[in-house]
Amino acid sequence: MLKVSGLHQYYGGSHILRGLDFEARLGEVTVVLGRNGVGKTTLLKSLMGVVPIRSGAVTLDGVDISKDTSYDRVRKGMGYVPQGREIFGRLTVEENLRMGLASRPARTPIPAELFELFPILKQFMHRRGGDLSGGQQQQLAIARALAPGPKLLILDEPTEGIQPSIIKDIGRVIRMLADRGDMAIVLVEQFYDFAAELADQYLVMERGEIIQRGRGGDMEAEGVRGLMSI
Repeated sequence: MLKVSGLHQYYGGSHILRGLDFEARLGEVTVVLGRNGVGKTTLLKSLMGVVPIRSGAVTLDGVDISKDTSYDRVRKGMGYVPQGREIFGRLTVEENLRMGLASRPARTPIPAELFELFPILKQFMHRRGGDLSGGQQQQLAIARALAPGPKLLILDEPTEGIQPSIIKDIGRVIRMLADRGDMAIVLVEQFYDFAAELADQYLVMERGEIIQRGRGGDMEAEGVRGLMSI
């Protein structure tokens, strides 16, 4: 579904991403691991077109989207849940979800499936996003990204600052979405146990490079926990 080839990114004179190559497949969760400052969020912003890539290619479902705008990438099937959630605090839950449908024809209904995945949102439809707890805001951010029906869902540290009970709910939803087989998921995460539980494949980044990769079930045996603690 997603293929990244020879991706390089710079901020000024700093070489941030160094020749990244990987694929994210339908029905799988690809987990990107690494300590702060190794380039994980820059990678996701590059995938979404928030920052233009310096060189390399990003293809989605066989189509080169390297020069597409962020909104064109959303139209073509990418969904993005940024670090820090970035919901619209003054808008209601319903209005936030409708913002997720901005790339779809007018009057497109909010998918009922979103309320099956996150029942609390149905109860709080008319509550402002800023009045929700951090965990509820994260559920709203994920639901907003899912609203247009993406083929690729990208999540940037969805467990950050979230209570354990909601972390479990979010993990359950991510696994359920991947197991349906019609979506690829890229998950950036620093919480090792959460990542290991969900990963079908993993990538470990260090100084803008992928220094190790493998299957999720092999993470413990291949010493990934140790790489995260160095």
